Amino acid sequence: MQKDLKYKRILLKLSGEALAGPQGFGVDPDRAEEIARSIQEVKDLGVDIAIVIGAGNLWRGKVGLERGMDRTTADYMGMLGTVINALALMDAMEQHGLVTRVQSAVEMKAVAEPYIRRRAIRHLEKGRVVILGGGTGNPYFSTDTAAALRAMEIDADVLIKATKVDGVYDKDPLTNENAVRFEHLTYMETINRRLDIMDSTAISLCMDNNLPILVINLWKPEDLKRALFGEKVGTLVTGS
Repeated sequence: MQKDLKYKRILLKLSGEALAGPQGFGVDPDRAEEIARSIQEVKDLGVDIAIVIGAGNLWRGKVGLERGMDRTTADYMGMLGTVINALALMDAMEQHGLVTRVQSAVEMKAVAEPYIRRRAIRHLEKGRVVILGGGTGNPYFSTDTAAALRAMEIDADVLIKATKVDGVYDKDPLTNENAVRFEHLTYMETINRRLDIMDSTAISLCMDNNLPILVINLWKPEDLKRALFGEKVGTLVTGS
């Protein structure tokens, strides 16, 4: 079955909110388990999977900044939050029999390996799911940018941005019934239209290195599997 796959190594970008329960905050074990099941189904296809996760369910740096917090401090707090989410996801996946490794760009040896590119690639080659926490390890860079950077470092075939809607729209589809979904966009179109896919640094990084971005609905596991076989699902962002 693997020979039919269009994408054999993926970087999956998850928002922190993906782990939040109905209240929109914290870590919901049921959500983590649901994500783990989806990842297990994809792993069974023979796909190499690395994951970058955000921390919006635990900490919003914008809130701190509005109260006068130093930007660097706020960003480091967010990086630590991503490691908490990475550990929660690791536990859920290992309960489903997946072998995982958590690596962090912010060194904390008691709970995660330090991020080392060649070691991450070796884990993938051995069939392990690699969860990458700590962002880039630097303030002023989002987890979107971390996802783009790590995707290129591990030689991923595609960066998959998993959201709660089935692609990219010209307006918010949750509040506007007339919103139109795009099947395909170029990098420049997403930047010029200021579409809410990823931040401009992440998109520019993907554009400069010709890394495709695929935006799909996280909560439709079949969509992720269909996308891996090259079916038209969600919104694909490429150079042309």
